[in-house]
Amino acid sequence: MGFQQGLSGLNASSRSLDVTGNNVANASTIGFKQSRAEFADVYANSLVGAGTNNIGLGTKVVDVTQQFTQGGITVSNNPLDVAINGGGFFRVSNAGTLSYTRNGQFQLDKNGFVVTAEGYKLQGYQATSGVISPIVTNVRLFNPANTADIPAVATGTSTSTTTFIGVQAGVNLDSREVAPIVTPFNFGNPATYNRTTAISVYDSLGNAHTYQMYFVKDPAAVPVPGKWFVYATVTNPAGATVASTDLSGGGVTALGSITFNTSGVPPATTFSQTITAVQLGSPGINANPLVFNVDFSNSTQFGSGFKVNNLTQDGYTTGSLAGFNVSADGTIVGRYTNGVSQNLAQVTLDSFRDPQGLQPIGNNQWLETSESGAALNQTPGTDGNHGPLQGAATEDSNVDLTQELVNMIIAQRVYQANAQTIKTQDSILQTIVNLR
Repeated sequence: MGFQQGLSGLNASSRSLDVTGNNVANASTIGFKQSRAEFADVYANSLVGAGTNNIGLGTKVVDVTQQFTQGGITVSNNPLDVAINGGGFFRVSNAGTLSYTRNGQFQLDKNGFVVTAEGYKLQGYQATSGVISPIVTNVRLFNPANTADIPAVATGTSTSTTTFIGVQAGVNLDSREVAPIVTPFNFGNPATYNRTTAISVYDSLGNAHTYQMYFVKDPAAVPVPGKWFVYATVTNPAGATVASTDLSGGGVTALGSITFNTSGVPPATTFSQTITAVQLGSPGINANPLVFNVDFSNSTQFGSGFKVNNLTQDGYTTGSLAGFNVSADGTIVGRYTNGVSQNLAQVTLDSFRDPQGLQPIGNNQWLETSESGAALNQTPGTDGNHGPLQGAATEDSNVDLTQELVNMIIAQRVYQANAQTIKTQDSILQTIVNLR
C-alpha cells in the first residue's frame, strides 16, 4: 500500500501555499516580483527500461521562479523616487559588493550620495561641471565639503555649447520712429534716445551689474536709412551708473551701429564690449574687467512697436543646489538658486540574459550568478532590455492579489484532496489488517 503519492501532494500543496503567502505578503512591496511554484511528476526508474504502465510516485517542486513582469507606476512626492518602465535593474554597491534591484526608493545620505534604505549606493555616470563621464561609479549629487555648489561665471567666459558668448539681444526697432531732436546722446536725458532695454551681467566674483542699452535712430542731417546707433551704460553694485562705452574718458562714444536692409533685417552684427575694473567699482570689489560680445544679429526693423524678443547672457552668480529631477534617460539635472540647471549624474541600468538565474538575497535585491550571465550595462531607454525611467514615481509590486487569493483556494482544495487520498489508503490498509 503506497502513501507516497498523497504525501508528495501534501508537500507540494504546502510549498505552493508558501509561495502564494509570500506573494500576498509582498503585495505592497515596491519593486517586488511575484514567484511561481513549478511542479513535475515523479516516476521510479526501471531496471529494464521504461514501461508503459508505470504508476507515478506523486509530484515534486522542481523550481520556484520569479516573474519579472512590469508592475504599475505610482507617482510620489520624492524627486529621488525612480521607476523603471521596462526592463533592467538598478545597480547598487555595498562597500564594493554589487547587487541589483527594481526598488527605486532612493534618498541622499549626509555625504551627498544617492542610497537605498539599507545604505547601498546607487551607481551610474558622474558629471563634472555638467559634463557626464562614461565611467560607472557611485552617484553623488553634492559634496558637503564645498563652500559653493556652483561657482560664479563672468558674462562672456562661459564654456557652454551655446552659440554666443556674452549678451544676445533680439529687438524690433520701429521703422516709423524719427531721430531724437535733442543731441548728443546723454543716458540721463530720455529725449536723446528712442528706446532702451537692460539686462544683468555678472563679473568674475558673481556680482550683478545692470547693463543698459540705448537705441538712437541716425540723427544726421542726411540720415542713412535703417541706421541705428547703440550706446550702453553699466550700473555697479554701489549704484553708480557710468558709460560703458566712454572709451576716451571724456565724451561718450557709441557701442556701434546697426543698419537694416529694406527687408528689415541686419547683417550679422556683433559688438565687442569691454567694461573696465574701474567701471565695475573695483578695486573695492576686486573683480576682473568684463569682456564680452553683444550680438544683435536676431534684431529687426519692422513697422511695429519696439519689442524685446530675446535678451539673454551667459554669466551667473554663485548658487546652491535647490532641487533636481530625473529624466527618462536617467540624467539627474540639478536646479540651483542662481537659476542655472546643470547635469549632476546619470543613472544606468543593468540587464541579464537570464533574469531567472539571479539569486534573490532579500531587501528586493538580487545577485549575479553564472546562470544569469554577466550584467549588461546601458543608459535607460537604449533598448527593450533597458527601459526609460520616470522620476518622482515608484514601481508597484506585480502581484495580482485577486489571482493569488484564487491560487490559495486551489492549493487548499488540492491539499484536502491529497489528505483524502492518504485517508482512503489508511482505510484500505485497516481493512486488510482486520482480515481474519
